[in-house]
Amino acid sequence: MNKILKEKLSEALSSVLPITLIVLVLSATVAPMPVGTLALFLTGAVMLIAGMALFSLGTDVSMTPMGEGIGAQLPKTKNLGVVIGLTLLIGVLITIAEPDLQVLAGQVPSIPNAVLIWTVAGGVGLFFVLAMLRTLFRIRLSLLLFVFYIGVFTLSAFVPNEFVSVAFDSGGVTTGPITVPFIMSLGIGLASIRGDRDAQDDSFGLVALCSIGPILAVLLLGIFFRGGDPSYTRVTVPDIQDTRQVAQIFLHGLPEYIREVCSALLPIIVFCAVFQLVFRRFHRLQMEKIGVGFGYTFIGLALFLTGVNVGFMPAGHFLGRQLALSGHSWILLPLGMLIGYFLVTAEPAVHVLNRQVEAITKGSVSQRAMMLSLSIGVACSVGLAMLRVLTGISIYWLLIPGYTLALLLTLFVPRMFTGIGFDSGGVASGPMTTTFLLPFSMGACEALGGNVLTDAFGVVAMVAMTPLLTIQALGVLYKRKQRRAETAEMAVGAGEDEIIVLEEGVPHE
Repeated sequence: MNKILKEKLSEALSSVLPITLIVLVLSATVAPMPVGTLALFLTGAVMLIAGMALFSLGTDVSMTPMGEGIGAQLPKTKNLGVVIGLTLLIGVLITIAEPDLQVLAGQVPSIPNAVLIWTVAGGVGLFFVLAMLRTLFRIRLSLLLFVFYIGVFTLSAFVPNEFVSVAFDSGGVTTGPITVPFIMSLGIGLASIRGDRDAQDDSFGLVALCSIGPILAVLLLGIFFRGGDPSYTRVTVPDIQDTRQVAQIFLHGLPEYIREVCSALLPIIVFCAVFQLVFRRFHRLQMEKIGVGFGYTFIGLALFLTGVNVGFMPAGHFLGRQLALSGHSWILLPLGMLIGYFLVTAEPAVHVLNRQVEAITKGSVSQRAMMLSLSIGVACSVGLAMLRVLTGISIYWLLIPGYTLALLLTLFVPRMFTGIGFDSGGVASGPMTTTFLLPFSMGACEALGGNVLTDAFGVVAMVAMTPLLTIQALGVLYKRKQRRAETAEMAVGAGEDEIIVLEEGVPHE
């Protein structure tokens, strides 16, 4: 276990170090940061590294085997009503548990937190049921994506503009560090009982469909909810005089996020305990290991959330504001892309996805290739988000062409890459996006005098969109590589046949 933890720490360090160095360089050059804010950021970075390592270890030991076990066991009940009911319950519970959703709800105070959270949770639960039925009944993912995204953009035409960005952002934040490991492993478990040729391809796509439900639900909320136009909560950068204040701020914040993680994980743990009592899926040693894994997950997520919320959020807002006021606001574009390229590597759920893709494809699609594709995608998305902040162009000018191209690509890529691509969009838009990129965008937009709700909100939606394109482009390259390999094998086979014919034609002495 110690060896694995060291590997996780090394992975976390390599993920967090680049964005930390970028912020330090910016602070020393174009955007001088107050010492107190910088101290918060650096302390947060240390907590991120420790939290990511423990969280990653915990999900491998607890969430993944439990999710796969539940996914494999559910269809064996032979009662579709029970399966649907349990799947709906799981979807609602893990969404309410998602820390990213709490962050987004807190930033849109004119919609009561409970209303927004339960609306999103209901959307995820219903579409989680749909995703499960798709896997069991072998419905083509691309068909459902075409139907529901056409419905999303049609419905959005009847919704106030202020709700559109919040709706698309909600689709990204619901698939975070709690949701992704559980949903993805459950999908693998569901697909494992089929045993047909397309089972592995259909093990992906659950996260993709679960990202659509919240968008539709919040759009419907925008039509029927009469609570006034959604406003937002300004990010405050604390005025810190010394390192003792830094310690006090973190010590004040840590218990709050421990309580948040408790409320997030407790429903899942209770559900897993009831599942084990009813189905007896795991033996005693496995349950002890899973219990230890939940402990690691709890500690890691508490440290991670404290680090990003207390340390990274004010730093992101300050940097965005200072860069916009630097007199060269255009610099937001290249620097935003650079930050996005490296920031996605610090998303905990991204590493979960990459490991599962490499395992299921038996190394044909490596973690390195996945990470490079995701980094390029997120860099482009942050560039587009900064373009919106600078120009105020409608989010529709980017989302409609982007999703149209992504849906068209599903006709040309292997089925597996459709699921991986649309899953990756939700995975990339995690807590680092909501606590650093969104405040970064809000700070820049406030400094430039723009409309924060229409121009800054939507950065999560951008981050959720562009990986659909880059991962499917990776699928096109993968398809070509497979064809070349098959052609080479055929050529080798043909050459061997010729040798056999020649040998048979040589007379024996």
